[in-house]
Amino acid sequence: MTDSRVQRPSGPFRAGDRVQLTGPKGRLHTVTLREDGELHTHQGVLRHRDLIGLPDGSVVANSSGHDYLALRPLLRDFAMSMPRGAAIVYPKDAAQIVMQADVFPGSVVVEAGVGSGALSLSLLRAVGPAGKLISFERREDFADVARGNVETFFGEHPDTWRVVVGDLVEALPNEVAPASVDRVVLDMLAPWECMDVVADALTPGGVVLCYVATATQLSRVAEYIRGTGLFTDPDASETMVRGWHVEGLAVRPDHRMVAHTGFLLTARRLAPGAIAPSVKRRASKSSYGDEDVEAWTPGAVGDREISDKNLRKRAREAEKAAEGARLAAASRDSGHATE
Repeated sequence: MTDSRVQRPSGPFRAGDRVQLTGPKGRLHTVTLREDGELHTHQGVLRHRDLIGLPDGSVVANSSGHDYLALRPLLRDFAMSMPRGAAIVYPKDAAQIVMQADVFPGSVVVEAGVGSGALSLSLLRAVGPAGKLISFERREDFADVARGNVETFFGEHPDTWRVVVGDLVEALPNEVAPASVDRVVLDMLAPWECMDVVADALTPGGVVLCYVATATQLSRVAEYIRGTGLFTDPDASETMVRGWHVEGLAVRPDHRMVAHTGFLLTARRLAPGAIAPSVKRRASKSSYGDEDVEAWTPGAVGDREISDKNLRKRAREAEKAAEGARLAAASRDSGHATE
């Protein structure tokens, strides 16, 4: 990204800005500001131009006198409200991925697949302006949604990001040199299918992190990694977040919580020729058969399908939001140029 101001938006609201409005009873509305735009609810109309020029954290009233709090969305807010082609990596898992994979400023990171771009946003922030993120996605339509979402959030297509449409196994060797990648994050149905090319791409000591949904996938990828002899023994975990209601002396856990969304599994690349000390007895590859592999098909693990018509609609929404963000970024740049 060419300008740090784009990464840290501040100052008055401008046309094209993404704004989160909190109305009566705490209901949220996320809108892209337009000069002639309006938010219509059963409680009245809020004109966008009443917000343009106000600072973050302002409160405005709609036509019926109901107050709305206006704030630029945080990354977690944006990720939860952005158009989706594929299911997203939730903020609680994205935060753990960045930490457990130890994604650092200036690092070279490979991501597959890109999905709707939610994880890409966290990885781009983590690698910083000196790093590089290469995202692989098999489907062009998913990649289009991800590009629109990332450009909407940053106000431009980041210079540090490249999207490659294609299969990771076939495309990765053509995109990176051997032992040149610091971190690899795999969010896919069968990450074990990619582990050989991942091992070639990773620098010694580099981290591979797999994000999988089911215990059968977790078992399969863990045993495959062990079987290669190229990595440290994998670590597996999941993250569950429980909110709390805190009001005076009424302090209790929320009735609902975000429990299981996925497992994280990490391992580090060994140096060429190195053999890791044995830590426990390992299962043999022969303990898996064709009937086990069948359990890891998209249908068996509940992989959600989205219609082409619905996906085209999501892509249009993402591109429309990205166009507004580019407009806001250009407005900010011109404002700074005149200061």
